[in-house]
This record gives sequence, C-alpha cells and structure tokens, in this order.
Amino acid sequence: MSEPVCLSARILHRSDVFLAGNGPYCHYRIPGLVCTPGGRLLACCEARLQQGDWAPSDILLCRSDDQGRTWSPPERLAAHADYGPSCMNNPVLLVDRDRGHIHLFYCHDYRRVFHRVSEDEGARFGPPTEITSSLESLRTALPWTVVALGPGHGIAHSSGRLLVPIWLSAQADRNHEPNRAAMLYSDDGGSNWLASPLVPDSVPSCNESEAAELPDGRVLLNMRNLGAEHRRALAWSDTGSGPWSPPQLAEDLPEPRCFGSMVGEWGAQGQGILWFCNPDPLGLEDPTLPQTARVNLSLRASLDGGRRWTSGCSLDAGSAGYSDLAVLPSGRLACLYERGRVPGQPGRVQALSLLLIEPRLQHG
Repeated sequence: MSEPVCLSARILHRSDVFLAGNGPYCHYRIPGLVCTPGGRLLACCEARLQQGDWAPSDILLCRSDDQGRTWSPPERLAAHADYGPSCMNNPVLLVDRDRGHIHLFYCHDYRRVFHRVSEDEGARFGPPTEITSSLESLRTALPWTVVALGPGHGIAHSSGRLLVPIWLSAQADRNHEPNRAAMLYSDDGGSNWLASPLVPDSVPSCNESEAAELPDGRVLLNMRNLGAEHRRALAWSDTGSGPWSPPQLAEDLPEPRCFGSMVGEWGAQGQGILWFCNPDPLGLEDPTLPQTARVNLSLRASLDGGRRWTSGCSLDAGSAGYSDLAVLPSGRLACLYERGRVPGQPGRVQALSLLLIEPRLQHG
C-alpha cells in the first residue's frame, strides 16, 4: 500500500443464525463459516448447554442458499452424548474446491480430534474419523494435554495441500494457557494428516489462529497471543507445513485477547486483498474501555500480503466476540460473529449473527 487506502463497508443484511434461547441450549459460541463452490454458506458453532468452555456441548450446522438472508434449521453433526462426558469444541470447516469436498473438523474434550467429509455442498457428511494420532509427533516438543482446532475455517493451498490451524497446551491441570500454535496438513485430500512443527514461542502463547495463502505460495498465520503489546502475531511458512518464522507483531492489528478471522482474495495476476476482522476497543476512543474489551467488531484490509493494514472499519460497535469471514462469488463478504450479551447474564452470548458486507477501498 504505497499510498493511503481508506476502507468503508456497507452492511446489506443481518440475520441471527443461532439465537440464545432457541432450542435446548444455553447459548451458541465459536462460529465457523465457509462459502462452497456452489455459493452456499455453511455456518457451524458450539451449542453449549451451560456457560463455559468445558460445558457439555454439541456441534451444529446451518445452511443458506441466499447469501445468508435465510437459513436451514440447525443440524446436529456431533453430539457430546455420543462421545462421552464433556464438550464438543472448536468446529472448523474447510472447502477443497479442486476436489469438490467440504471438510468438517472438531474436538472432543479438548483431547481428541475428528474429521468428516461432505461431497454434496455440505448437505450430508460422512462418518467421523479420529485423527488425534497425527499430533503424536508434537509430544516430544510439547507434551500436550489440551488440543483445539482453529477455530474458524481451514484452507486449501494451491498445491492441493489442506491446512487446519491448531493450538495446544501442556498444563498438567489442562489449563488452556500457556499454549503454542501449529498446523495440521494433508497432501492426499484428507485421507492422512500430519502436524507441522510448532510456531516459535518468541511471542508468548500464540494460539487461536487463521491462515491464508499469499500470491507467492507462502502461508501466513494470524494468531491471538498473550503479548503485552496487545497486537496480533504473524508467522510465515513456505507451504504451511513449517518450519514457521518467528512471530512478528502486527502494529496495525489490535489484539484484545480474542479470536480474529482472516481470509484471502487473490486474482490470477497476484493482485488481491487480505481481509481481517476482530473486536477493536481502541477504535471507540473510550479511555474507560480496557484493551481486552470485546466490543466494536471491525474490518481491515491489506493489499501487500499482510505487511500493512488499513484502519479499522466498524461493523458493530456493540458487544462482539469471535467472528469468521467468507468471500462470496459476488466479491461481497459474509461475517458470522458473536453478537451481544443476554441482558442480566453477561456470560451468555445473545446470538451468532451473519452480516452481508459490501466493502469499499478508496486510494489516496
């Protein structure tokens, strides 16, 4: 971005996909979103029976064929009752356009990892396959007791490699922090999975992350972390399987200790955009707000592969948490995000809502 770039966005539509109080669940969290080759939006989440990361929970999926204006009833794709006590957590969707497959990943009890595949635009998914053994190679470097995926979405590299970010913790009491980030990858369409080396820990506790392929084929990993600077951490790998560069802090990207979403949109000539979305309490310029306040969901763009980013464009100035972005065939963006809090119950997310966004970039 050799000249200043200004980003604005028009919200074309908002719909509540998963609403607290609908169904038997306490609330819905941890959104994942993809757009299939046929233009269908698939939205997944954790449906929690109680508050808290370890609460009993299931994995739900909804579908939309009209850019998120209307949605199918939720379908339960993983029920904790079928796997044992504890939670089903961190669903991740991945679109393999070359093979026409949609992949779904999720964990049980932050301990086991499962994989399912759809060959019909997410209408039906095959049986689950456990792929936890692919993480055994990491135990020497980190004797992990907790594993989680993404969350958000994975990507299919132009080489055909499938990539799913993960993070792990080695605490004896199974605390989530401190932790380390890595990548699951497959070179045979998802039949077999391997784990990349861990991202170096020069920035403390890099964890929840999303990846994007850059025009030169490198993979950029954008990570939540516990750095005192409250800035996102970025690391690069030649093809996503490691080794990873030491993380660098992105001065243009705030880090309120919350998952943020990144998606790439690249043309044939290497021209394109990286989009990034997360809460930005600093953008409200309210000195009473802590840097960790989950408010003011904001969109940013990079035209140079993540080196520099525009100022944030607010999508929702209210309470907002995790989000996931998808690029539609029209070039518009869809964003599934945690919106609001249930009145009188600050721990409960009010809804997972879908924004249909028309972003605008202006130079100079």
